[in-house]
Amino acid sequence: MLSDITGQVAWVTGAGTGIGESAAIKLAEAGCKVVLSGRRSDVLSKVASKIGGECSIETLDVSQNGSVIEVVENIKNQFGRIDIGVFSAGVNVQNRRWHNISTEDWDSIIDINLKGVFYCCQAVLPTMREQGNGLIINISSMASKNAGAMTGPAYTSSKHAVNAITHSLILEERNNGVRATAICPGEVATPILDHRPVPVSAADRARILQSDDLGELVLFVAQQPPHVTLNEILINPTWNRHEN
Repeated sequence: MLSDITGQVAWVTGAGTGIGESAAIKLAEAGCKVVLSGRRSDVLSKVASKIGGECSIETLDVSQNGSVIEVVENIKNQFGRIDIGVFSAGVNVQNRRWHNISTEDWDSIIDINLKGVFYCCQAVLPTMREQGNGLIINISSMASKNAGAMTGPAYTSSKHAVNAITHSLILEERNNGVRATAICPGEVATPILDHRPVPVSAADRARILQSDDLGELVLFVAQQPPHVTLNEILINPTWNRHEN
């Protein structure tokens, strides 16, 4: 039986668009008090207007550890607790292969996709330990399961590491009541596709996973009872546009 999460405090990074936006809306519809984080306050405000109710905005660059710590303190001061962390902030670049990726682009991907996840997890853990419960949902990728040229070495490396972070959290924190899940989607029709070296057509975008598919999945994970941990979830579009 799924749990009632009404009143729980959920912090969502990358909440301005795509998976993070959908997850925030679904959690709010289920009764959560949602905190939206992302780099662009104007985009977050649009999401907040869709949610209404108990929703707040904390503008944040997850690659800045001091800022992450400050946001967590703000959430604790406002709500007194953090029940759910959905860490969805992620980037990729157009020049992503070995022959054309720059060290600056490598660093930016690692800073956001990997360091950002680590900073957020580390920041919420003391509160969750003190509460004796908490759930961390890291948005990883099917790129974490294999190495492919399509996503590039930096993105692939970052997502492999996100899975490792998630599994280490489970091993070390489960007896403190803290659960963690890595969600690994295949292609999702989100703005990150805009940075593909080869554009993805509107027809193809309509046939792959949609943000709301992942939002519903995040909600499903969040509604699991405290004695259940979903370590890792793989989700793919039924149609594979790379097989033809």
